[in-house]
Amino acid sequence: MTKVVITAAGKGTRLLPFTKEMPKEMMPIFSNINNKKIVLPLLQYVYEQLYSMNFRDYCFVVGREKRSIEDHFTPHETYLRDLGGDYKKTMQRFYEKLERSHLVWINQNKPLGFGDAVKRAERYVGKEDFIVHAGDVTILSENKHPVLRLMEVAKKNPDVKAILLCKKVRDAERYGVPTIKRISNSLFAVEEVIEKPDKPKSEFGILPLYYFKSDVFSSLKKIRPGKGKEFQLTDAIQNMIEEKQKVLAITLNKNEEEVDVGTVESYRSAQKITFRKA
Repeated sequence: MTKVVITAAGKGTRLLPFTKEMPKEMMPIFSNINNKKIVLPLLQYVYEQLYSMNFRDYCFVVGREKRSIEDHFTPHETYLRDLGGDYKKTMQRFYEKLERSHLVWINQNKPLGFGDAVKRAERYVGKEDFIVHAGDVTILSENKHPVLRLMEVAKKNPDVKAILLCKKVRDAERYGVPTIKRISNSLFAVEEVIEKPDKPKSEFGILPLYYFKSDVFSSLKKIRPGKGKEFQLTDAIQNMIEEKQKVLAITLNKNEEEVDVGTVESYRSAQKITFRKA
């Protein structure tokens, strides 16, 4: 069974003062249960979305002050007894999913970047393939979700070491930018990746949802602090490319939307999208 690493250790400074005590990954968005709109933390949405795709083995990489995340993902039977009606059923279903899952918690004591957060999961991952999913972003898809498409590409390309998810962007300064070459209608070879370039070489940005072979850990150990003086996952991917390892990419489909709570503007958009879809 493919393992999942979910990163939730960012400081969320662009959403202060709300994120002083509450992690940005716990920002509320809208969903729907039994034709009723509900509000739930984005991180719970990410987890339940992955659970619906039959993933059961998760590693959450959290910061030192993010105990609220671990508390939320720990069944609270006394709290449940005090609830009634649909609210009790909603929480009960969530707790039942947690009971059927294997959850591991790893601390990233200092905010050293996305690459450092992933590197900390090496002991958990071992030699297995794994999905990396940022906890402050998710993808809404009406058909086959990108995670499942990443898995399909990996199955058809056993020699691939990393698969990226990209979309066309206007604000490349917020993204890692890949130089890609089309292989087929839905698949691209990745020739270069640069984190937040001043002069982007393509119109695509990398979304924080990846498929990796465990080889990525070797590259993560070779990189040095990059943009923002942090260890960038994109730098490790570039190292893989330079070492002639196979890196592929897929793109978002037209009916898929990114839900991102990283900035005030993207959070406003995330609420509009999820309310409309709920």
